[in-house]
Amino acid sequence: MTATPSPAISPAKAWVSAFRPRTLPLALASIIAGGFLAASHGQFRGAVVGLAALTTILLQILSNLANDYGDSQNGADSVHREGPQRAVQSGAITPAQMKRGMGVFGFLSLVSGLLLLWVALGTAGAWIFATFFVLGLSAIWAAVNYTAGSKPYGYAGLGDLSVFVFFGLVGVCGTYFLQTRSLPLGVLLPAAALGCFATAVLNVNNIRDIRSDKLAGKITIPVRLGPVHARRYHWLLLLLGFGCAVVYVALSYHSPWQWLFVLAAPLLLFNARAVWQRQDSMQLDPLLKQMALSTLVFTVLFGVGQVL
Repeated sequence: MTATPSPAISPAKAWVSAFRPRTLPLALASIIAGGFLAASHGQFRGAVVGLAALTTILLQILSNLANDYGDSQNGADSVHREGPQRAVQSGAITPAQMKRGMGVFGFLSLVSGLLLLWVALGTAGAWIFATFFVLGLSAIWAAVNYTAGSKPYGYAGLGDLSVFVFFGLVGVCGTYFLQTRSLPLGVLLPAAALGCFATAVLNVNNIRDIRSDKLAGKITIPVRLGPVHARRYHWLLLLLGFGCAVVYVALSYHSPWQWLFVLAAPLLLFNARAVWQRQDSMQLDPLLKQMALSTLVFTVLFGVGQVL
């Protein structure tokens, strides 16, 4: 069900809203972490990190547009939705316009990704270039098919795995490798930490939308687990993420500054307790932004600590 578009909303504002700017800091967290880790080993490359950040932003916007389009077509964006009204759902942007927007950002993501690979790898081994090219195409496919397409994997409860892989492992490890041409196993720990925290953001969103998702046949992890176990899962994600950072520092310890990320613990604890205590769906919505910003704070503190 869609509503009549509001004449007060200009097309430009409708598109900016559809881009969902509040999700972009979270998308950049893994790139920032990869940059800091490379800097801590004296191999920071600003051009690579900048292009990785640009590619990530474009992919995140593509994902947001595809999510807006897909949920409107598959029924998750309905009168039962608890969160903010989406652009296609409200009628501010037509489905055809949204599909064209997805095409534009898919193309821009591909161009930016190829430029990133050229700057980072140059004429390096073809297999390295091909591997990252396939990863880039996979990221575009994942961005579009989360809720769009004939068989959106987000409706089968696989969104958490995708977020963990792309916002954590691929984002951090890929950014690190493109600067250093190496990948120590230890880097997987902060990558997993970022993956857990990004998944926690998605989990808050999905707990909020349990009712509307269930009605639309969108079987997310919280729909499968139920509200109580989904909140326990949220605690687990935050504890695992923080624990991965602790283990990384313990294994690579050389300075007390490395524990700087512990200052972010109160922010994570606040989010975990608030998600557990707030039962009303709309009370959970502010916790999405709080968790995303907490992840960014954690990332900066962690990164600065490793460099110092």
